[in-house]
Amino acid sequence: MNPTIKTAIDIVGSQKKLGEACDVSQQAVYKWLHNKAKVSPEHVNSIVNATQGEIQAHQIRPDLPTLFPSPKGIPAA
Repeated sequence: MNPTIKTAIDIVGSQKKLGEACDVSQQAVYKWLHNKAKVSPEHVNSIVNATQGEIQAHQIRPDLPTLFPSPKGIPAA
């Protein structure tokens, strides 16, 4: 299970609500949650916005440090 996506779901309220915020299906969010698919870069900022910044972009896609750099001193998820 992806703890960052789990936290985002908890903040927003449900997989369906996170999907609506990102303009994807609940099934897509389920795949993110269970590591069956990665969040595409185009949806990262939607998650950041949906969580009002509680989840940061570098936490969602730590494998893309060029696109979503970690602030200095803060480790990626």
